[in-house]
Amino acid sequence: MTGPQRPDMSDWVGLTYLGQSTFRFTTPEGRTGLVDPWTASNPLCPDDARDQPEVDLILVTHGHHDHLGDLFSEAAKGAPTVVAVVELGKWLIARGVRRVQTMNLGGIVELAGVTIAMTPAAHSSSVDDDPFANVGPAVGFVLGFTNGARIYHAGDTAAFAGMELIHRVHRPQLALLPVGDHHTMMADEAAVATDLLRVDRVIPMHYGVTPGSEDAPHRFRAALDRHGLAHVPTTHLHPGQTVRIDGTGRPDAPERQGAQGRP
Repeated sequence: MTGPQRPDMSDWVGLTYLGQSTFRFTTPEGRTGLVDPWTASNPLCPDDARDQPEVDLILVTHGHHDHLGDLFSEAAKGAPTVVAVVELGKWLIARGVRRVQTMNLGGIVELAGVTIAMTPAAHSSSVDDDPFANVGPAVGFVLGFTNGARIYHAGDTAAFAGMELIHRVHRPQLALLPVGDHHTMMADEAAVATDLLRVDRVIPMHYGVTPGSEDAPHRFRAALDRHGLAHVPTTHLHPGQTVRIDGTGRPDAPERQGAQGRP
């Protein structure tokens, strides 16, 4: 007797956490993308996921090394479209990156079957190359998939009042929120962000690199409960774990998948 079968992948979005703020996604049609491609030099990324296969899309929220870190090597594989805010995009083009799609806050494009909306983030954005440069505003993305899922990757951010506008305009069901403190918002502020966004569920991110942030997802869960948001479920992903996300933005149970994580 066999157990229950998972739904056909054509009904799901695959989402693999690679540590810090880096995610790999697979659309219901089988197209792939990376958000904030920090893999090879990311101390949290599993060894067998550091060399990622080529993708169709690369989305970059801002220029800090733990988000931009391995973009050049990933962009050199195949012919992915790199999505970035105008100033960062021009900086990448000047350094030889091909197929850059620039956007600005409030803009929406459709690429590889994914609707990509660029949202503000309350953070800075710079690159450490010589010469040091500010490369426009930090951003977030709301990704819309053909199965109906709408996922908000907040990038690095503090909570800000405009998160309520993100809810009103884009209606994300699932938010990927930084919770690690120091360089981003901490647990209680992330709980306030959850309330402003009115999302149905949250996956915490951006923790584990800064000393003392390892237990940030647990502190975030406690903060949600304190702020009257006990009804909002969280999914705590360890680097290398994959979830499948249905058309309501609901992740199933995390699992290891292929070469995305160590068994």
